[in-house]
Amino acid sequence: MTRAVQAAIPIAAMAIACAAMLWLPGRTITAGFINDVLIFIDGAHRIAFGQVPNRDFHSALGPLVFYLPALGYWLSGSLGAAMPVGMAILLIGFLPAMIRILQSRLSPFLAVVLGALLIVILAAPINLGSPVTLLTFAMFYNRIGWAALALLLVMYLRPAEQTAKSRLVDALAASFLLLVQIYTKATYGVAGLGFVVILLLDGRQRGWAMMSLVLTAIVMIAIELAWGGSREHLGDLRAAANVSGGRDVASLIRNMLDNLSDLTLFWLVAGIAVWQARSIADLLFYGFCFVAGLLILNQNAHGWGIITLYSGVAVAVERTVRLASVGKRNAVPTRLVLGLPLLVLFLFLPPIAHYGAALALHSALAGADAGEPLGPPLFDDLRNFEPPEGQPRFMMQYVDSIKSGGELLRTLGVDLERVLVLDFVNPFSAGLNIRPPTGDSSWLHWKRNIDERNHPPAEVLFADVKIVMIPKPGINGLPLQDLYGSYISREFQLLRETSEWTVYLRRQAGG
Repeated sequence: MTRAVQAAIPIAAMAIACAAMLWLPGRTITAGFINDVLIFIDGAHRIAFGQVPNRDFHSALGPLVFYLPALGYWLSGSLGAAMPVGMAILLIGFLPAMIRILQSRLSPFLAVVLGALLIVILAAPINLGSPVTLLTFAMFYNRIGWAALALLLVMYLRPAEQTAKSRLVDALAASFLLLVQIYTKATYGVAGLGFVVILLLDGRQRGWAMMSLVLTAIVMIAIELAWGGSREHLGDLRAAANVSGGRDVASLIRNMLDNLSDLTLFWLVAGIAVWQARSIADLLFYGFCFVAGLLILNQNAHGWGIITLYSGVAVAVERTVRLASVGKRNAVPTRLVLGLPLLVLFLFLPPIAHYGAALALHSALAGADAGEPLGPPLFDDLRNFEPPEGQPRFMMQYVDSIKSGGELLRTLGVDLERVLVLDFVNPFSAGLNIRPPTGDSSWLHWKRNIDERNHPPAEVLFADVKIVMIPKPGINGLPLQDLYGSYISREFQLLRETSEWTVYLRRQAGG
């Protein structure tokens, strides 16, 4: 069995098995951040109604974040299966680039171990650093961005074989990863593009690096011709950055402390590799893994998981073993080289087991029809599951409000369409399969993408809205009412009020 096949077969087998565990149950189990998950369900529903991200509704996230669940919805016919099926498709889509990069640059052992980690990170419906039982597809885009960037960083190593064909394959793999990052979340795209630009300084890798940038530019032009939302997307990014783009030094220090064990092992292995190679370029590479990863983590909502460190460790170990095998003068002792795989296992196995267990738990619960449907008819396979440690009281109240809000809408006696929920997200357009409004936002997160000074004008946000639902109090409904309450009172009339909701209907012209 060749070196390439030794790595390719187990990597492919793991990816296919994980994709099947997502796809086959056909159901989403969520134990937390339900409001966040509904962003993507709403996005899939909007796309099914013909809307286009950023052109018809605003979002600081890339369009891939919405098209993935939309594809899952289209293939499965179920909103409950939209997220797991979409992620299963993406997981298989990652395979060609993953196999090419890992098998051409790492030993079979390192390729399989790093591949396993990236596969379970992509597949497991859980936020990085969360307990196994806190299942959720919330913020799944971060897992995509981390996996794509981590794979790209492995390309710092020069492949054993460099031919015109291999350079083309490398360019295609890098371009795929860049495009995934750019159209998922901008911060990962910036880091990925910066890394490839830096690789242009390496004469032996300049060819494929330049080719990948050209291919990426060509595809982006083609996407823009079809999508036409780049300008609006940049505007949404600027608006979100004005609200939450800054982070202080204290948060950087806190994130380093939260990842102290990973950082210690990373710099230990990287230090051995630099001492052996005496390479400034290597030192800069490890510095990039650390700085870029820390800055990205500092923009995310989770505190653990600088996944670029794991790529850096794999590269450092590979560099050390390669140099030791050719008898480099500064080679580290043989015992230390032989011990590095154990250090790799010590670092990699805990997260592999953690995220593998989360995926297995989700698959088992989904297959067992566990959890409670969220309420609206199309959410039958979107299940809320209370973990052993329980759920916060406000989240339980939020789930109850979705059920009562859906029932309330169906008793209003008016044609249901173009509903806007003045809160974090709108669960009702998708849950009741009604036409969504255009020109609004996919979500409104107070102090994250909207605040007192940075918010869409009421004339824009409500331009195509017929019915306004206001929760009591909801997740961030109260500050949003302060912003838009006077406009709603002027342009809409009170239709119904309950203990949990206030409903307004747009006034008729001249009324």
